[in-house]
Amino acid sequence: MGIDIPGFIQLIKERDFTGSCRLLWDKNALPAICGRVCPQEIQCEELCIVGKKGDPVAIGNLERFAADWERHHGTGVLPPREDPTGKKVAVVGSGPSGLTVAGDLIKKGHDVTIFEAFHLPGGVLVYGIPEFRLPKEIVAQEVNFLERQGVTIECNQVVGRTISLEELFEEGYDTVFLGVGAGLPRFLNIPGENMIGIYSANEYLTRSNLMKAYLFPKYDTPIIKGKNVVTLGAGNVAMDSARTALRLGAEQSTIVYRRSRQEVPARAAEVHHAEEEGVEFHFLTAPIQFMGDEKGRLTGMECLQMELGEPDESGRRRPLPIKGSEFKIECDLAIIAVGAGANPLLTQSTEGLKLNNWGYIVADPKTGKTSKKGVWAGGDIVTGSATVILAMGAGRMAADSIHDYLTWGW
Repeated sequence: MGIDIPGFIQLIKERDFTGSCRLLWDKNALPAICGRVCPQEIQCEELCIVGKKGDPVAIGNLERFAADWERHHGTGVLPPREDPTGKKVAVVGSGPSGLTVAGDLIKKGHDVTIFEAFHLPGGVLVYGIPEFRLPKEIVAQEVNFLERQGVTIECNQVVGRTISLEELFEEGYDTVFLGVGAGLPRFLNIPGENMIGIYSANEYLTRSNLMKAYLFPKYDTPIIKGKNVVTLGAGNVAMDSARTALRLGAEQSTIVYRRSRQEVPARAAEVHHAEEEGVEFHFLTAPIQFMGDEKGRLTGMECLQMELGEPDESGRRRPLPIKGSEFKIECDLAIIAVGAGANPLLTQSTEGLKLNNWGYIVADPKTGKTSKKGVWAGGDIVTGSATVILAMGAGRMAADSIHDYLTWGW
């Protein structure tokens, strides 16, 4: 992202908290969000020289502090905006990449409209990340900050269904940025997967986070509240799901993962928080079928114990089944958190948009340009499921390229 880390920390040291936040805003439209959910321990703090002899500087917590202070105590003065250019940009999706594009281009004088399929803006920041990790109020305030700068947000607009890309251009938009994410759930394709009591993590978290199923019947979005819950997978989404299950009344919440603890892809902090809250872990365990009662309701799953072989294409050691090691785990709710695929709704209804073999949009990694003239893309719909900060970085590069195109025709 190119953030001046020593600079914003120095301003905090000088107690110029507003100045610190404004320096962050130069390169990061969402500092309060990044300070909470981005893997600073890898992307920033790992390179901190203070960490050579002890703990590194807590860069993420300082970023969060500066943003929170400005939100509660700042003057509310907006960053400067260049003179209007008369150019119009449509941003499809209000997740981290889309919000970043909008924040960068509005400051450069362009008119920006975000089209969001859900009834609230924020994308994965509101439907995927639970309240206890990223409060909805924080996302709403960051979005409001963009609206105060002049960004227009239209919700309940499913581009590819309610309006097409071609129609956006016909309405006068000069360029379009696609940040629709990777929201197609992946499943295990094992027997019994269609039983009552099995959710994809995408549906489970969306029902709980965005649709407020935890307040049923005040909000008419029922959700199965299992007492003995298993979550399959060990990424950040799996940790969020397992911890959400506890908040929805689970007596036992268990992570089932086919590799060992060393291969867990979730942030160490998220694993630590899950353990602190009582989530149990079954490592080197792979489900082979779900079991249910005569009404088709989940009662458990049969698993195999695994051992680790040679590394696979991901660089992690490949899990191999141990013959004859079958055993059963009782559960009344299973959440499948093994990743997500490319959202096909827009891509399959748009001509001239090149996709790769997995359905993700092919875009220039340095600019975000796609094969379709006037269209850029970034975030998970290009890379597959990744981090908030990587999506924001893609949005920043795309915004620079879009600005050049609108200014010089490049």
